[in-house]
Amino acid sequence: MICMARLKELIYTAESAKGEALSKVESHTPKIEAPDSVKKGEVFKVKVSVGPHPNTLEHSIRSIELYIEEEGRAFNPILIGRYEFTPIYSEPIVEVYLKLQKSGKLIAVEYCNIHGLWESYREIKVV
Repeated sequence: MICMARLKELIYTAESAKGEALSKVESHTPKIEAPDSVKKGEVFKVKVSVGPHPNTLEHSIRSIELYIEEEGRAFNPILIGRYEFTPIYSEPIVEVYLKLQKSGKLIAVEYCNIHGLWESYREIKVV
C-alpha cells in the first residue's frame, strides 16, 4: 500500500517536474478551462484537456480525474468524476457541468501509460 506522502511524490506538476519530466510538461499537464468566479448554485461548464499528445496503443492518456477541494470542508477533495479513454478512438478531452455552493480548487489528474500521473489546479470563487 502506498502512503499519501509517497503518492504525492509520484504525481508530476508543471512546478515540480525535473530532469526528463521537464520536456513533458506541455503535453501532459491537464489544462482546466473554467470561469474565475461563478454564482452560488449556478451551473457552469468546465473543460479539461491534455495534449497535444500521442494516442496510440503504445502511448496514450488513459484517464482524467476531476476533483473539487471546497473551502471549509473537513474531508477534501471530492471526486467529481473519473473519465477513461481508449487509445486511437478517443481524445483526452472532458466537459462537465458543475454547480458549487462554496469557493474551492478544481484539481485535474491525468494518467499517461508511459509518463505517469500529472496534476494541475484552478481556483474558483463562488460569489
